[in-house]
Amino acid sequence: MEITFLGTSSAVPTKHRNHTAIALKAFGEIMLFDCGEGTQRQLIEAKISPMKIDKIFITHYHGDHILGLAGLIQSIGFRGRTKDLDIYGPKGLVNLINAITNLGYFQINYNINIHEIEDGIILDTNKYTVEAVKVEHNLTNMAYSICEKKKPRFLRENAIALGVQPGPLFGKLHNGETVEVNGKIIKPEQVLGPKRTGKKFTYSGDTRPCPQMIELAKDSDILIHESTYQEEDKEHAIENAHSTVKEAANIAKEANVKNLVLTHISTRYKEDEILKKEAEEVFEGAIIAYDYLTIKI
Repeated sequence: MEITFLGTSSAVPTKHRNHTAIALKAFGEIMLFDCGEGTQRQLIEAKISPMKIDKIFITHYHGDHILGLAGLIQSIGFRGRTKDLDIYGPKGLVNLINAITNLGYFQINYNINIHEIEDGIILDTNKYTVEAVKVEHNLTNMAYSICEKKKPRFLRENAIALGVQPGPLFGKLHNGETVEVNGKIIKPEQVLGPKRTGKKFTYSGDTRPCPQMIELAKDSDILIHESTYQEEDKEHAIENAHSTVKEAANIAKEANVKNLVLTHISTRYKEDEILKKEAEEVFEGAIIAYDYLTIKI
């Protein structure tokens, strides 16, 4: 997995921080999480082709998370996209996409598949699953988690000892299929090692600390959590249904995540080091995101 932060500001962009958007390269796909104003230019700067985006996951409908969507949809249409685009988001997504596709004068020649989602597994492929959970904001916000499906290790020596010759039957067994060799049935469990846990990516969107966020993020390889405020401004965090840096760090600690990246930073804070120090009082190694930061897990 390769994660690129395209925008890391909160409600208002700054000279150095654009509105929220995160690109994830994984499983041969490019997925976009939120699409704030200016995202398509950020993609150009990051050398990520918007034409190659397969899926977009929207957390909620505040402007700093969606106002780049109209331009992106139109631009990739102008450039001749024909491949389907899947967009996921909470209830209201159909109305949003209808408004975008009726805005101005343009034509698109690709299908937009709209998925209005509820809590639970919203996508299950042979490589990964995507889970969405409603968290606590001042309007519906869906947090997302992507879990890699990692195959058990193939025990080549076991297969050969059972009479299976290297070739297509190896692949079938590794994919969980039973095969027959010289009249003998060979089952996958005879040639596969123990189950393995794949990589896990979790993104909060905007939220107050809540149990459902801890549960969703449990054992993640990386948690990307909003941290709009410092602890001294906690009253503002509560009033605006956001999290402080320290609250986000506590979520990461309770969820037993390996890496924590904090984003959605208020414009009032000019020094990342102050935020980092506060986070590390709870979670050592926490990272304060900045635009174009790229992380591989």
